[in-house]
Amino acid sequence: MKESQEQQTEQLENIEIELLLEGIFRHYGYDFRNYVFSSIRRRILHRMREERLQSISALQALVLHNKKSMSKLLGDLSITVTEMFRDPSFFLTFRKNVVPLLRRYPFIRIWHAGCATGEEVFSMAILLYEENLYHKTTIYATDINEVALKGASRGVFPIDKMQTYTANYLKAGGSRSFSEYYRAEGSEVIFHPFLSERVVFSRHNLVTDGSINEFNVIICRNVLIYFDKTLQNRVHKLFYESLGEEGILGLGNKESIRFSDHQNSYVEMGSKDKLYIKKG
Repeated sequence: MKESQEQQTEQLENIEIELLLEGIFRHYGYDFRNYVFSSIRRRILHRMREERLQSISALQALVLHNKKSMSKLLGDLSITVTEMFRDPSFFLTFRKNVVPLLRRYPFIRIWHAGCATGEEVFSMAILLYEENLYHKTTIYATDINEVALKGASRGVFPIDKMQTYTANYLKAGGSRSFSEYYRAEGSEVIFHPFLSERVVFSRHNLVTDGSINEFNVIICRNVLIYFDKTLQNRVHKLFYESLGEEGILGLGNKESIRFSDHQNSYVEMGSKDKLYIKKG
């Protein structure tokens, strides 16, 4: 039975996508080859339509020869969906169960991998400040997207998000007035500079880069769901090797270490909130 024209077109587009991702990796060093294909395909087709191009091959030619166009595509491929105190129960459990463990250490190192535009980084800074731990903490906030990182380092967010963020903060165990942490300027709010004084923002590619330090806590939420199994295992290996003794790993609510190569390397601190402690 002959393939339909639609099937042939899709097969050709899939070949073009594979060639595009290979070209991006070889030329720019961004490796999206092991991301979930359906998600990558959807985002690439979106960028092709935005650029008013007739084919993915045309998009490949554009991004390989034009850094600005590549930056736009990178923005599409990088996942930046986030909010402050996202999934408040995660931060509440962190406050109740992880903070007491962190009090034992003279210095605390936390890695927010795939931090996007930084909302959860500032959430963690606020939480640690309220628990009187921020002064001895260094937070490493990394992402593949340098544009997102630049925005994160400014600590500037839309004012129309503050009602949601305030509600999240209170559900996460916050005990102050959330507005104490920022000042409003027009349609934006600017979080106070002391909240980023202990944060190191830097570019890091989970796919191709190695460990950057030894950590007490690694937070990587709602990033691994976009990776295929091979890449997930590679990143889990990176996290395991980067965590110190009894280190804490925090994942997104749709993620798990189950069925990974490291499923027996941790003990769950609570299945709902996806916090795990590394076995000794």
